[in-house]
Amino acid sequence: MRIPPLRRGLVVALCSAGLLTVGLPLNAQSGGKPLRALRQSVETREKANAKGAAAQKRIVKLSEETDEFYTRHQNALAQLASLREFNQGMRDVIHEQDLAIADLTGQLDQVDEVARSVTPLMFQMIDALDRFVELDIPFLATERAERVGDLRKLMVRADVTVSEKYRRIMEAYQIENEYGRTIEAYRAPLPGSGETVDFLRFGRISLVYLSLDESRAGAWDAGSRAWSELDSGYVSDVRNGLRIARKQIAPDLIALPLPEAAHRGGEG
Repeated sequence: MRIPPLRRGLVVALCSAGLLTVGLPLNAQSGGKPLRALRQSVETREKANAKGAAAQKRIVKLSEETDEFYTRHQNALAQLASLREFNQGMRDVIHEQDLAIADLTGQLDQVDEVARSVTPLMFQMIDALDRFVELDIPFLATERAERVGDLRKLMVRADVTVSEKYRRIMEAYQIENEYGRTIEAYRAPLPGSGETVDFLRFGRISLVYLSLDESRAGAWDAGSRAWSELDSGYVSDVRNGLRIARKQIAPDLIALPLPEAAHRGGEG
């Protein structure tokens, strides 16, 4: 029996379709292991990718930690270099201080030597000042004598430096020197009588007094080293001199006794 060409093609197509229909379950049955292998391969790849991502994170973290450690290391090196420079600078400073201490020690030794030689001189200066006050016209006698006495007490004090002792002695000399260029009015007892009077001092040239009732005037006689009363004509001049010294009136010319003996005593 011959099949027409059209039907033959339909049969072939149907057969092919049958074969395809039959072949699908066969391929499904025979392809189970390859699919499992494929799935396992995919799972393995996914696990490998996950492990790779985790490893990449660890690598990034280690890289960041390495950068941090490197930065800290560089900072530590910089600090170390700075400390080395600082230590070297301190060594130089300590060396200079050692030299300065050695120099000061030598100076202190010299100061001790100077102190040993200056101390006797200072005692001599105090003795000379004491004699000068004793021989000078007797103004502010108590104050000046106490100043000399204070200097003698100062010299035996261990808590006062030699320089301070010398300064105080020179200060006393300067005070005595100023007395010769100033005028002064003060009230005190008259030596020998105890009567309180007003004294007027013109430098070291003249020392006079006026009684408080302004009835009598007197002067220091350097020749006899005693007080003598003045003529009543001097009372007005002494009164005016006291006012000038106290800045109660303007400076003016006044007449004061200048005995030859007193003049010599003032120059001495």
